[in-house]
Amino acid sequence: AATKTVTLSVSGMTCAACPITVKKALGKVEGVEKVEASYEKKEAVVTFDDARTKVKDLMDATKNAGYPSTVKR
Repeated sequence: AATKTVTLSVSGMTCAACPITVKKALGKVEGVEKVEASYEKKEAVVTFDDARTKVKDLMDATKNAGYPSTVKR
């Protein structure tokens, strides 16, 4: 198990309140240690324990909150 960090591109964030919703949704995923969501960059940087959650779970969490995301390469 390792702590990993992934940057998700969340293009649907259209206002300053959006990152708060995205951050809350990601924060509820088991294994997530830290979330930084930026409206300006339209992205969320998530630090998580890869033994407890997968990137797909993080993407599902943002999608379920109404903000589909993709992994930023």
